[in-house]
Amino acid sequence: LLCSFMNRIFGGKKKAPPPPSLDEATQQADGRIQRINQKISQLDSELRTIREQMKRVRPGPAQNSLKQRAMRVLKQKKMYEGQRDSLMGTIFNMEQANFTTQSLQDTTIMVSAMKAANATMKQQFKSIDIDSVEDLYDDMAELMEENDMIQEAMSRSFSTPEDLDEADLEAELDALGDELLMGEDEEQIPSY
Repeated sequence: LLCSFMNRIFGGKKKAPPPPSLDEATQQADGRIQRINQKISQLDSELRTIREQMKRVRPGPAQNSLKQRAMRVLKQKKMYEGQRDSLMGTIFNMEQANFTTQSLQDTTIMVSAMKAANATMKQQFKSIDIDSVEDLYDDMAELMEENDMIQEAMSRSFSTPEDLDEADLEAELDALGDELLMGEDEEQIPSY
């Protein structure tokens, strides 16, 4: 009781903020790289200006002063380039760690989904008896065979004699075709 009273008056231990995520850390480092690149560009511009001034100045103390200034600017540029390269390496490592973390999360999700599918499949296979499936297919094959026999019996013609010769039928068909052709010719010629 005394402890809770003291915490209310003086405040309790504050919770530490959560550490930044790899994405946030990468974005922050990218922002730093952009600022460093801007500084490098400014130093490049300053070096070009100094170089132009050195071309116009005669050799002597003024040129030596410009040369020393150019050396300082060049050292700063090299320092910034080193920082940028170091940050780029760090960003690469953070991106690799982020990729690995995401891959592990994906793998965890896939494994749990596969476990659930496996359990469902086992449950469903318990309700299926392979012998009953085979019996069902055998019964269906028999029914299909009986249906074919019924269809064959239904397709027989009642009035057609089975002892007709095909050659006689073809001759009759040819004769019928000749009669039809003659009938068409008579229709086309007018009878005046």
